[in-house]
Amino acid sequence: EIGKDPRPFGTHSFRRGGCQYLAMVRRWHIRDVCLWGGWSTRSDNPSTVWKYLSSIVDTPNVQRQDFFNPYRLGTAPCTHCRRTCHCA
Repeated sequence: EIGKDPRPFGTHSFRRGGCQYLAMVRRWHIRDVCLWGGWSTRSDNPSTVWKYLSSIVDTPNVQRQDFFNPYRLGTAPCTHCRRTCHCA
């Protein structure tokens, strides 16, 4: 779909990047991400999707104490709605 040959990269890179992009940037619901990736949508079997969304090697973007900090700095403006809040 993006016009790149996946062979030099392996499909894992595209699946992980696509999964994270759809969930975190496009704000897709987790069920839709599972359907896109071909993963189970059963809530009693979270499946592989969690390995693609989060990894022990990922760097946390937010410190735990800042999640509900009302004075936390905003983010880059959303390209769709132009909001700078963290929920955009």
